[in-house]
Amino acid sequence: MKPIKFVATSLHALKEFPVDARRDAGFQLHFIQVGQKPPDWKPMKTVGSGAIEIRIHRNGEWRVVCVAKFESAVYVLHAFKKETQSTRAEDIALARARYREIENYEKSKRRAGK
Repeated sequence: MKPIKFVATSLHALKEFPVDARRDAGFQLHFIQVGQKPPDWKPMKTVGSGAIEIRIHRNGEWRVVCVAKFESAVYVLHAFKKETQSTRAEDIALARARYREIENYEKSKRRAGK
């Protein structure tokens, strides 16, 4: 099972979810940790290759953007309340920037032989 690593403020943002939404997010992240697809998700190609958006429908609409394509961990890039039908450009840009950070970090680890 892959560990989950939270990038920047993503853990703090997830902790702000209502209890039921937070529990559902954990349940769906567990599926990803063990190599399965979560019950409600969609690919987020605009964020990066392999990035997905977990959709949570409890006490509002909530989203967790993560990537599991790297061997070392499942990275949670961003977590937020969705208030409009389409995902805000700011949320996509933040997740994309964090994705690039993780991608660069993983490349540097491979170069270093770790």
